[in-house]
Amino acid sequence: MTTLTLLKPPTDSGMEGMSAKEYAANTAERIREYMTLAQRIGAQLAPGSAVLEVGSGSGNFAIELARLGAFQITGLDLSRTLVRLATIEAAKAKVSVEFLEGSASSLPCPARSFDFLLCRAAFKNFAKPEQVLHEMSRVLRPGGRALIIDLKADAAQDAISQHIDAMGLSTVKRILTRLVFKSMLLKRAYTREQFQQMLGEISFSKVEINEDAMGFEIWLTK
Repeated sequence: MTTLTLLKPPTDSGMEGMSAKEYAANTAERIREYMTLAQRIGAQLAPGSAVLEVGSGSGNFAIELARLGAFQITGLDLSRTLVRLATIEAAKAKVSVEFLEGSASSLPCPARSFDFLLCRAAFKNFAKPEQVLHEMSRVLRPGGRALIIDLKADAAQDAISQHIDAMGLSTVKRILTRLVFKSMLLKRAYTREQFQQMLGEISFSKVEINEDAMGFEIWLTK
């Protein structure tokens, strides 16, 4: 198994306390993004499909997907705080989503239990990325699909600036967010070649890597 030398934490760690609450508040302000993604994914799923979101955060995508159809949706996050907040929001929305606390590198789910898996904006933060990919393959049913959406290491600075400006943040938060991208997120992100290297070792029957100026959409079929 290949070891990638990037700015990675030694182990996966969940965001807790006030940091998690602030994160949840910030993502809630971008609900339109989650609605659009849920509509795009929901249109591809058969009724009753079992869906897992890895790195579900405050649950925005899972909740929006649950509004669209009779899917069996599970959200998983390492943060106890975010799992609790997501559970509360799902109850407020009166939708059925199960949120679990757990690690992406050791998913607390049986093999072949999901038809679709989403990992959005979280993969670059995993301490053991190859192990996470193995786990994704393990829990997908034959013919099941996974989608990884994330930043790429060589993202164009203009695209990042446009993305941050579109968040509608205050001047101070825009400056801090740009600093986070430069000092941490880009250093944790992968290039296309690194993804191809990792995915070459995993048992997916089909891999499709799409990219734009800022990031990747990686479609995987079991």
